[in-house]
This record gives sequence, structure tokens and C-alpha cells, in this order.
Amino acid sequence: MDALMLSRLQFAAATMFHFIFVPLTLGLSVLIAGMETAYVRTGKEIYLRMAKFWGKLFLINFVLGVVTGITLEFQFGTNWSRYSAYVGDIFGSLLAIEATAAFFLESTFIGVWVFGWKRLSPKAHAIVAWLVAGAGNLSAIWILIANGFMQNPLGYAIRNGRAELTDFLAVVGNPFAWQQFAHTILGAFCVAGFFVMGLSAWHLVRKSHEEFFGASLRLGAGVALVASILVAAQGHFHGNEVARIQPAKLAAMEAHWNTQANAPMYLLQIPGENGENALEALPVPSLLSILAYNDPNAVVKGLNDFPAADRPPVTITFLAFRAMVGIGTLMPLIALFAWFKRRDLGKYPWFLKLLPWTIPLPYLGMQAGWVVAEVGRQPWIVYGLMRTSDAVSPVSGGQVGFTLVAIVALYTLLGAAGFFLAGRTVVQGPDAAH
Repeated sequence: MDALMLSRLQFAAATMFHFIFVPLTLGLSVLIAGMETAYVRTGKEIYLRMAKFWGKLFLINFVLGVVTGITLEFQFGTNWSRYSAYVGDIFGSLLAIEATAAFFLESTFIGVWVFGWKRLSPKAHAIVAWLVAGAGNLSAIWILIANGFMQNPLGYAIRNGRAELTDFLAVVGNPFAWQQFAHTILGAFCVAGFFVMGLSAWHLVRKSHEEFFGASLRLGAGVALVASILVAAQGHFHGNEVARIQPAKLAAMEAHWNTQANAPMYLLQIPGENGENALEALPVPSLLSILAYNDPNAVVKGLNDFPAADRPPVTITFLAFRAMVGIGTLMPLIALFAWFKRRDLGKYPWFLKLLPWTIPLPYLGMQAGWVVAEVGRQPWIVYGLMRTSDAVSPVSGGQVGFTLVAIVALYTLLGAAGFFLAGRTVVQGPDAAH
């Protein structure tokens, strides 16, 4: 493989591994702040124990997220130097703000939170917990604004052979970026909710700390239910934005080849890559037009109306989108049952045994969503402005191949260490918090 494909694989491997830790950090930080607030308001010791137990898992996750995220920014210089040279005036400023403001702020507050249990009053410590959660989500905002520029470039002008920043407010106010932020944060709450539900159910099956994990499961179920419903609803509006800004991506998501009004959606479909699909059956009239533009008569542009060189890979985008939608449909059903039976889940041991296996669902749904976002944007690294093939560094395939193998090996070791620490903490239960 050439340097381009290897660089894409390397960035994908590093990003997808890093993103195992990001959503849990974002969602769980808010839940922990809520637990501390409940302790301050009620004085009930169980909420303090919950904050400490889930907080230890949060810290393990946070550390791994930091370590695995550092290599991503370095790759913009090592593997994607032409990209950095072309749009660094915009992209670099956003990453600099994220690192120097949001991330350092979050790290500082985490230090205060970790070492302040006996030095701060419960109210002050709860405030710090909210500051940790706020700073973490602020960090996500800047990262997603940077990615939003790649999806929908705004606020720039081409000067001296490169893109230069002309309107910072346009970049920050990019509607595509804020749609991504809403979708990502709601997904992060799904991850946190299912994480807390699943691990709590694992203990309840073993009759371990039943009061503690019963309360945790009820909290996780409530968060998972609300977040999974909202992320599905918001996903519709995000799809409308994709249809407006990236019609080729929309067409690839649905393997839609021919432009037409009243575009149907096929319930049974096998995508193709060369102008038509292998199978299309059971059409629902006008459904694609409605979902894309909220209008049954809307015209949906097909892939055949885009130059072949500008079409995204269809099969992987199509399958990833359906995986995301399928998981997004399943999650509210699971959370709904957990919430309405939250006081009597002991009567449903089969469901308690099932819940730990549902922990990966929101993770997989978010990973599939990012595959749609990034693969569906191809062949552009900055949509309509710079092709991915023009962004790669002038390095040999052998150099990139070596670093790819090294990163995979390093991340495997980090992942094993992190999962071991988290697993030991989970098995020990609330006593691990001490």
C-alpha cells in the first residue's frame, strides 16, 4: 500500500481507539457531578460513594484518553503536513485554543477534584466536579468545530496558495459543527448511561452491594433513556444538514444512484459501487425525500450526477449508516424496559444478565457514525476544498507502515493496561474508591 492509504489507516486506527475513551469521559463527568450535587443536597452517603466509585473509573478512562489523543495531533505534522500547510491558519488556531484553554483547564480542575476530597467542603468539591465536566465538554466543542470546518469550510479566503482565516465567528458558528457537537454529546450520555447500567447489573446478578448498584442502575437507566431518544431525534436534524451541505454523502448513505423527486427508501437493499445497486426491494414511497428534506416531493440528488472521482465509497458508508441507525433504534427499547422495571429488575434476571452485554452498543453506534462522517466525506479532507490525496505528507509507504505497526502495538499495550485497571476496579466494587 502507498503512503496515502497507510496514513489513512494509521489515523483511523489511532482515532477510533482514542474515541473509545472520549465519550465516556464526557458523559460520565456530568453524571459524577450530579452524584456529588445529590450528596450536597441530601447528605446521603450513598451519593458520595457513587461519585468516588464511578469517579475512579472516570479517571482511568481520562488518562487513557489523554495518552491516546496526543499522537493524533502529531499526525497532522508527520502524515498530513500538506494539509497543515494549506489550512493550518484555521485548523491550527482551533486546536491551539482547545489545548491551551479547554484541555489545560480540565486537567487543572481534575487535579483539584482528585486531591480535594478532604481539603474542600462538599459544596466546593461538587462545584469543582461541575467545572471538570464543563471543561471537558468545552474541549469537545473546539475539536468538533475543527472537524466541522473539514465538513463545511467557512470563514476563509484563498491567499498565497493557502486557506487563510477571514472570519473567526463564521468558523466558530458553523452550523454543521454544532450539529455534530449535539449528536456527539448526546451519544456520550448514551455511552455513560449504558456503562453505568451494565456494570451495575453485573453486580446485581451477583447480589453485590445491591443498594449501591440498584441506585446506580436507576440513574444510568434514566440517563440512557433520555439520551437515546434525544440522539435519535437530533440525528434527523443532523441528517437534514448533511443533505443540504454534503449531498454526495447523503446519496452514499442511502446508496441512492439516480436523481429523483419523491425518492423512496428501500427496506431491502444491497448497495453497489458502479452506478446501480445489486438489490432494491420493498420501497417506501417518498420516505427518503421526507427524511432528507422534510418534503415528500423533494428532489434527492443521486450519485450518478456526481463525477466518479467525487463520489464517496458507497458500501462502507451505507453499511456504517445502517449500523448506527439500527443501534440507535435498539438502545431506547433497552433503556425503556430498564427504566420502567427499575424497581423490580430482580424479577428479570435474564435482563440483568443481558445488560452488561449492551455496554458496547453506544460505543459501536458512535464509531459507526464517525465512519459515516469521515468516509462519507471522501475524497475530500476538507469538503469541496482539498482532496485527501493532496493532503498527505511526502513520505514513503515504508515509514508510515512502520509507525502504523508501532502505534497499534503501543495502543494494544495501553488498552490492556487500562482495561485491566478498570476491570479490577469494577470487580472490587465501591470499596475500590478508597
